[in-house]
Amino acid sequence: MTTQFTIKGARIFFIIFLGICIFILWKYLQPEQLGKDFSSGNGRIEATEIDIATKAPGRIEAIIADEGDFVSKGQVLARMETQQLEAQRREAVAQLEQARYAVETAKSLVNQKVSEKSAAIAVLSQRKAELEALRKHLQRAEVLSKKGASSMQDLDDSRARFLSGQAAISAAEAQVAAAEAAVTTAKSQLLGSHTVIVAIQATIDRLLADINDSVLKAPCDGRVQYRVSQPGEVLGAGGRILNLVDLSDVYITFFLPTAVAGKLAIGGEVHLVLDAAPQFVIPARITFVADVAQFTPKAVETATERQKLMFRIKARIEPELLRKNITKVKTGLPGMAYVRLNKEIDWPPHLQIRIPEKI
Repeated sequence: MTTQFTIKGARIFFIIFLGICIFILWKYLQPEQLGKDFSSGNGRIEATEIDIATKAPGRIEAIIADEGDFVSKGQVLARMETQQLEAQRREAVAQLEQARYAVETAKSLVNQKVSEKSAAIAVLSQRKAELEALRKHLQRAEVLSKKGASSMQDLDDSRARFLSGQAAISAAEAQVAAAEAAVTTAKSQLLGSHTVIVAIQATIDRLLADINDSVLKAPCDGRVQYRVSQPGEVLGAGGRILNLVDLSDVYITFFLPTAVAGKLAIGGEVHLVLDAAPQFVIPARITFVADVAQFTPKAVETATERQKLMFRIKARIEPELLRKNITKVKTGLPGMAYVRLNKEIDWPPHLQIRIPEKI
């Protein structure tokens, strides 16, 4: 009987001891309490996503980058077929040469019309000189006729030649006016030819821009997240080919209650502890605090209800840190974001920044 009581007591003692050990282990594994000067919220690591898309309709010729590849700014990711654009460019180049020949022809025509105008002016000057001679001859004929030294026939002939000279001047002036109009027309044609060259050159520039846009390049350093299309597919304008994650803009979004969010400032410190690497504490900076609550009760009437309001906070990881560890950055990782409400209080030891050489 005594032996049974001894065994039963030993079992009870073992159970109590095991319970105490479990309690101690549970207390040890519990996160340290932060106190009123700190607050925290859970979230996930995110990054800005960029769609690599076509500017104009076309067929995909090749996709060089694959899912998961790290790419640098300016690196070629995909190419679109450009045979039609190249043909249009060659056609425009031929038209440009033709337009240049037209300009040279127009210049020659302008020079010709200017020469014709100069000749017409010279003829007019000659006719004026001849008219002056005829006028003097008429005056002498009139004097001689009055003195009876010449016949009336001579006077009539002199008067007829003078009138003919006046008519010749009118004809020469008309030729000068016609030559001036021809020069103006030729210059207009020359200007039009220059305008055609400018228009064709603009077309060539546009086609070259379209050809260059057919080579899709990475706008920033990042990682290809997934393919949307495949080589050979025909896409419309704005058709997506790849989805790129901008690893220079990595952040975490978390939520905090009204009493905490109201004390935060843009640029404030945030320390991140990721579930995948709890031994490290990563620094970040607050870049956004929502001005509208994300979780709002249907009726906000009491102080208790107002405490239920939650505001979205966005904290960005330091860009310099990201650049040093860009190949190790991963999005979608869950973790905790810790904020300090009183700057005069030091961060607790377990939240002091601890950054590995490589994240």
